Amino acid sequence: MNRISTLALLAVSIILYSGCKHIQAEDTEKETFVLSDTMLQSIHIDTASIRPVQNELRLSGKVAPDVGKVLKVYPLVSGYVKDIKVQLGDFVQKGQILAVIQSGEIADYDKQMAEARTNLAVAEKGLQVAKDLFSSQLSTEKDVVDAQGQVDKARAEVNRLNDLFKIYRRGSGSTYLVTAPISGYIIEKNINNNMEIRSDNSQNIFTVSELNDVWVLANVFETDIARVKEGYDADIVTISYPDTVFHGKVDKIYNFLDPATKTMQIRIRLDNKDMQLKPEMFATVTLHYNEGNQMLAVPASSLIFDRSKSYVLVFRDKYNIQVREVEPYRTSGSLAYLSKGLRPGERVISRNQLLIYNALND
Repeated sequence: MNRISTLALLAVSIILYSGCKHIQAEDTEKETFVLSDTMLQSIHIDTASIRPVQNELRLSGKVAPDVGKVLKVYPLVSGYVKDIKVQLGDFVQKGQILAVIQSGEIADYDKQMAEARTNLAVAEKGLQVAKDLFSSQLSTEKDVVDAQGQVDKARAEVNRLNDLFKIYRRGSGSTYLVTAPISGYIIEKNINNNMEIRSDNSQNIFTVSELNDVWVLANVFETDIARVKEGYDADIVTISYPDTVFHGKVDKIYNFLDPATKTMQIRIRLDNKDMQLKPEMFATVTLHYNEGNQMLAVPASSLIFDRSKSYVLVFRDKYNIQVREVEPYRTSGSLAYLSKGLRPGERVISRNQLLIYNALND
């Protein structure tokens, strides 16, 4: 009986001793590294999950105006440029005067209009006389009809010249007014004061463009053509605004190659209501698309690259943070896809983790 009691007491002692050793081990671990409450508030914790694998393609391009909102202005008459009212880059309203041209054609039209109005007045007077004579039975009905024909002919000539002046926008005297066909910006100007405008001149003198919507035309190399499809999301960054990302979608693929550059162009339409984007700006375009498979993903910011390897900090609680080596498959945008090293549902630290990593490795 005494022997049994002795064995029982020994077993209890062993259990108590083991428990004490376990508590001491935990206390030792806690003393090694414990995440403070202040540090806990400064970190960010994300959960590893299975997600579709996103890929991206980087292209170069430039900003261009929407050609459907670009109008070229041509002179309708010959003459000399008397006054230019706008300069390159100015915003103009529809109907605003862009330039004044002194034109001999307008002077000739003025002369024709004066003659036409005189002829109309004479014809109307002749018609009245013919009617009076007809009512007095001193002329025939044919004379009235002929007089009416002369009035109609003279009035038609006046109307023709009035229509010409509506097209030509006549100014004071023998001047022709060049006006803006739409509201927009002057993006091209090929006219100077005192310049001669010839009737055989085929070059436009102004180009007016609306810039509330613009295009980005990006170049795709032959090796990447199969990777591009309409509807892909696109992020655009310009040299002028390196910290601003403009978002759009591929809305057209030009299915031919430029013989000089051996590239194919794609078009991305962008809202430009703030007028930040200007034609001919250089643009870096990043296209985003799904590869069609799924992998474990964590925020790219959670990765730590050290000694030619990649690590993450697996967070269980503030007493239990583990450094785990992982193998990245690809980083796309804000996500990193891992081929091994983590399991779905495990939590990782994605902000200020480098400080913790250094403390754990000290």
